[in-house]
Amino acid sequence: MAEGLSVTSPAAGGAPRKGRRTARARGLGVVFWLSAGWVTLVIALAATAGLLPLADPAAVGVGDPGLGPSAAHLLGTDELGRDLFSRVVHGARISLVAGFVSITLGLVVGGTLGLIAGFRRGATDTVVTTLANSLLAFPALVLALAVVTFLGQSPQNVTLTIGLVSVAPIAMVVRGATIGCAGREYVVAARMLGAKNRRIILREIIPNVAPVALSLSLVWVATAIVAEGSLAYLGLSVQPPTPSWGAMIAEGRNTLAESPGTALWPSLFMFLTVLGLNFAGDRLRDRLDVKGDAT
Repeated sequence: MAEGLSVTSPAAGGAPRKGRRTARARGLGVVFWLSAGWVTLVIALAATAGLLPLADPAAVGVGDPGLGPSAAHLLGTDELGRDLFSRVVHGARISLVAGFVSITLGLVVGGTLGLIAGFRRGATDTVVTTLANSLLAFPALVLALAVVTFLGQSPQNVTLTIGLVSVAPIAMVVRGATIGCAGREYVVAARMLGAKNRRIILREIIPNVAPVALSLSLVWVATAIVAEGSLAYLGLSVQPPTPSWGAMIAEGRNTLAESPGTALWPSLFMFLTVLGLNFAGDRLRDRLDVKGDAT
């Protein structure tokens, strides 16, 4: 009898039909699709940077120093004559990989801990929340600086560091969503009919907690991109001449008068990408009605 219980779960299609029709009618909106389109474009450019007819991002003297946008150099050149469009596109690789990979790591580790803590409660919950709150008590940037300094300066270590820093907040969000789901009628009914904990977690809890984590993951990715940019700005990520958005901003801070595009273009690309991820994440969260579950 327990095998038929999942049909009562919202994730398994048990939500009222009227509610589902209303959710569909709301749609995702123009802002979501514009945001998703921009993020997709940036990802596509970064993924195909090696195949596109772009100048070597580290090549000096490709054009005259400090040129403005033109047909030959879409975003102009920096103070060393390097093509800024090529450097921004190649630099997107570092920022996007750091953002998406670090949050994937955070979701795997933090999501698992939050799921276990919220489902088991008791001593397990106390241990996980104590550790998470202890990590959250440290300023995130200071903690990241300490970890990168200990591990060494490299894009891989920066990605690992951001992933570790993201574990605590992700664990707390997933824990809260799990606690909310664990008390729902379909979970109580599954327990009464003898369903095992493993089945309840896999068939009832995870399908209902996943929308919370996935919708918020875009916002977390945006935060991770900013964090990588901050570490790169401080010289703790990629080393010159390898470009990243944060490193380019750091390079351009001393040449704003002669070559403002060196800092302007990566700043603009980072701003629009982070804004797009935030808008898309917020719209998905509204669309899935998970705001209350995430608290």
